[in-house]
Amino acid sequence: MRPRRLLPALMSAVVLAGCGSGFDDEPEQTDELTVMIGSSGEAETAAVEAAVQRWSEESGISVEVIPAQDLNQQLGQGFAGGNPPDIFYLGPDRFRQYAEGGSLYPYGDQITDYEDFYPALRDSYTYDGELYCVPKDFGTHALVINVDMWEAAGLTEDDIPTTWEELTEVATRLTNEDHIGLAFTGDYNPVGTFMLAGGGWFLNEDNTAVTADTPENLATLEYLNTNIQAGIFAFATSIDTGWGGEAFGTGAAAMTVEGPWIIGALNNDFPDINWRVVEMPAGPGGQGTTVFSNCWGIAANSGNHEAAVDLVDHLVSPEEQQAFAEAFGALPSRSSLESWVASEFPEQAAFSAGVRYARGPVPVVGFDSVLADFNTGLEAMVAGGATPQEVLAQLQRNGEEVLTQ
Repeated sequence: MRPRRLLPALMSAVVLAGCGSGFDDEPEQTDELTVMIGSSGEAETAAVEAAVQRWSEESGISVEVIPAQDLNQQLGQGFAGGNPPDIFYLGPDRFRQYAEGGSLYPYGDQITDYEDFYPALRDSYTYDGELYCVPKDFGTHALVINVDMWEAAGLTEDDIPTTWEELTEVATRLTNEDHIGLAFTGDYNPVGTFMLAGGGWFLNEDNTAVTADTPENLATLEYLNTNIQAGIFAFATSIDTGWGGEAFGTGAAAMTVEGPWIIGALNNDFPDINWRVVEMPAGPGGQGTTVFSNCWGIAANSGNHEAAVDLVDHLVSPEEQQAFAEAFGALPSRSSLESWVASEFPEQAAFSAGVRYARGPVPVVGFDSVLADFNTGLEAMVAGGATPQEVLAQLQRNGEEVLTQ
């Protein structure tokens, strides 16, 4: 679910390759398909291979599943060489680039009950009014709580925070000499989730204008920084851990802000932690969270669009999405499966609920560098080297420069 970066040269190559693979050229027909995935591990790879095999046996079409070592890099090489996989995982951070370059076949409206996919996910993969590729699964940020630390602090179910003020209160009570109340990865992803709850964001609704330097975002950064300076919130690196999951799993923090990928880390690396997940508390702007997802992209120059669409239709069917959820914890992208998730995976219910008020990552090509600089600004802010206002002003300038290119 986490964004990955293409090498700059490959980014250019993908766009150039996409521009040369438009729909005017008739792709060479083939009776074999290739599927490239960015797998989270053996369980996901095996589940995809099993699902593909079920379709292959019924259709009679052979399919090769390729688990990529570096998905964005290998996709870039495939498009640059004119030989991309027929079907592939694609994240929202690269979607627009591929769609604008003509590299994608827009097939969304050919999928059975395509309106059943959560609107926030469909929006992430819609370009120029067309749903280009359908989301395969998703994750949102939620608040993860160490139950033992919670109870040791005398907190109960009634204390679950639903507002920022309550979050500050419980973080204060959870902080002691052994651990901090709340720690999370100190980058634009969890900070962006707080910005959404604060009523702000990096861009406007249609991603055409930068909205970084606003009173709403300023209030959000001031809220976070005030609690960080008070010693009840922290960025994970400030307490000698690499990310929010590690801060939580090692017991350095009683709470963290993470997505469902933390479940695998906790089960594998920190199995003795007693944890639960609740929805993010509402800020001045209401409830907000960031949604992370991938879609099933189909190459514009695939040799068999009809078979590729049929395979994707199979992979995103309710039955196969349920199988994926059971195999490796993927949250189904179909809203009709939300009650099933709540019943079968109650520990994931908060992640699933968040998608109804979530927003996807910034889809603007080149904005990665802007957000990377924002991360640096956040580090300076918590270290006392920059004010929240200065950090947002720099973010605004950098973002406008990218949007006007």
